[in-house]
Order: sequence, then C-alpha cells, then structure tokens
Amino acid sequence: MSIAFEQHNHQHCIQQAISDAKTLCEQRKVRLTTLREQVLALLWNSHKPLGAYQLLEMMQQQNRTAGNDKPLAPPTVYRALDFLVAQGLAHRISSLNAFIGCCSPNTGHNSHFFICSHCQNAIEIISQPISMAIAECADEAGFSVNSEAVEVLGCCTQCQEAL
Repeated sequence: MSIAFEQHNHQHCIQQAISDAKTLCEQRKVRLTTLREQVLALLWNSHKPLGAYQLLEMMQQQNRTAGNDKPLAPPTVYRALDFLVAQGLAHRISSLNAFIGCCSPNTGHNSHFFICSHCQNAIEIISQPISMAIAECADEAGFSVNSEAVEVLGCCTQCQEAL
C-alpha cells in the first residue's frame, strides 16, 4: 500500500519535498520563493489534490495566523502552481482541476494517479508498462503523443475496509 493511503506524519513528506525542491531549484538556477515554497508545503500537507482557490484560502489563513493581513490574489497562487508544475515539483490532476506534489521530482516521468473517490487521497504511480501500452496504442493509431496523464478513480484499501 502506498504511504498516501496510510496514516502517517505529513511533516516528513513536507520536509522532504521542500529539501528536494531547494536542491533542484538550485541546480536549475531558478528561484524557489517563499510563496512557492508555501504552496508546495500546502500541497504536501496531505495527499489530497487541492484546487487553486483551496490553496489561496489556506495561504490567507496561514498569513492571518502569522499576523499578515495582506490579501493574496488568485493569480499569485496560479503563478506559483505554474512554476511548481513547470519544474516537475507538482502535477495537475485534470479530472479534479487540482494539484498535488510530485513524489519523484528529480526524474522525468509521466503522470499516473490512483484517486480514491471516498477519502480523496491520490497516489502517484510511475509505471513504465502503462507508458509503453499508451505508446504502442498511439503507434497503432498513427497518433503522436505530446503528453500523457492517467487518472484512475476508485477506492483505496482503507476505504474498502470501512465500507
């Protein structure tokens, strides 16, 4: 079972994601600003895909708690998300119009996800056989694939046991 479907301390996930992001951004000579880091940390705070407006509300709440009442605008969050996706630090889950942290940002890979319809947790899987099957089907159809994302909705083990 994937860690996303197990109870665990998300602080470790956040710390690892931030550490990986800082290293990758330094190597790529791009800036991981405080705001971008805040968005990434929120994405890793759970394994549930989050929409931009959910992130915006969470960021405003964190800022209010820290004594900063300066409002944030949606474009600010979208720019941070665009950066994180472009750097491979996060993925967009199209079927949910939401975002999730990337479990393996230091390797190029296609996006494949199992998404639990009950608890809303999502896990990223990296599967060469899935990518190969898509490439084979595309070849047979004479189709040129530009990008690939597989999103499978279902029920995780914990939710199956609870039902």
